[in-house]
Amino acid sequence: MHIPLSKKQLLAIAAILVAGIVLAFLILATGASTKDDHADEAEHGHAETSVKEVEGHLALTAAQARAAGIVMATAAPGRIATSVALPGEIRFNEDRTAHVVPRLGGVVEAVHADLGQLVKKGQVLAVIASTDLSEQRSELLSAQRRLSLARATYEREQALWQEKISAELDYLQARQAWREAEIAVQNAQQKLSALGTASAGKGPLNRYEIRAPFDGMVLEKHIALGEAVKEDANIFVISDLTTVWAEIAVPAKDLATVRVAGKAVVKASAFEASAHGTITYVGALLGEQTRTAKARVVLANPDMAWRPGLFVSVEVLAGEVEAPVTVQTTAIQSVEDKPSVFVQVKDGFQATPVTVGNSDGKLTQITGGLAAGTPYAAQGSFTLKSELGKSSAGHEH
Repeated sequence: MHIPLSKKQLLAIAAILVAGIVLAFLILATGASTKDDHADEAEHGHAETSVKEVEGHLALTAAQARAAGIVMATAAPGRIATSVALPGEIRFNEDRTAHVVPRLGGVVEAVHADLGQLVKKGQVLAVIASTDLSEQRSELLSAQRRLSLARATYEREQALWQEKISAELDYLQARQAWREAEIAVQNAQQKLSALGTASAGKGPLNRYEIRAPFDGMVLEKHIALGEAVKEDANIFVISDLTTVWAEIAVPAKDLATVRVAGKAVVKASAFEASAHGTITYVGALLGEQTRTAKARVVLANPDMAWRPGLFVSVEVLAGEVEAPVTVQTTAIQSVEDKPSVFVQVKDGFQATPVTVGNSDGKLTQITGGLAAGTPYAAQGSFTLKSELGKSSAGHEH
């Protein structure tokens, strides 16, 4: 039996059908959007993977590498010199440094040398008027005259004795007086020689010339014109700076490494300079305050570059170690704050992070990231680093 529907019932059924259709449409739309999102994520993830795969890679042909000055080498085992770095300071060579004293008191008449002046051995530094010198020169002159008289008396008595005119005793006494006069002259001469002055000449007897003991530079000057100086006054300090000492502070733990006759490299702290030397002295005692011993390296200093007072770093060579993998130190560059080596690949170079070990400046040990037999850019790696930086900047833009 068919029951007719009312108008309200028909409207309710129509509303339910419309709501179902709208809900079905929304479900289908949401599913499509989700698929699109997954596709986009997959595509983006693939792009990131692709970028990571080429990170640090630099495409370069063999001709371009040669034109850029790239020199290749192969990672291989090697011997690396080990060293101990110690602090030091340049000092005067005390064996070639002199404190000049007058050795006679007097008044300064002239000063011929100044601070920083280079002087030659025997050059007059100053002139002093000394009464003591005048007395000693007078003594020498008197002794020389007595000697001359004694010699003449001896020769006369010898002739008279040989002719049987005078007694032998007179001859012997004359000979004794002559010998004593000779001794007196020698004594007066040696006194003047000890003072570093010549015998009395034509000039004033009190004129005393102070001369340089060797070639060197005037480092200190404590004398002025008209000043009265004592015989032990330190009036000049002269040092031969063609050689200097690098004095090292050696902790107790490094005394077994720092040995006399050992080799060392001295490097300046204030500028780029280095020099090779030999350890000539190692102290046997430790300082009570510093707990270090003193050691010394003698350095040639022909250009006066090593100035006393300059702080230095001294690398004392301790020996050599065998390293399974080494590269030239010039090959290592910092890429993204990591030590890296540019390894040769099929179409260019790849910046490869490595772990470094000991280094002697020429070779560096590689303890991780690189195998022996791997070709790498030994020279010109900085150029590759610069090109890699330009390439990265271009991709960012």
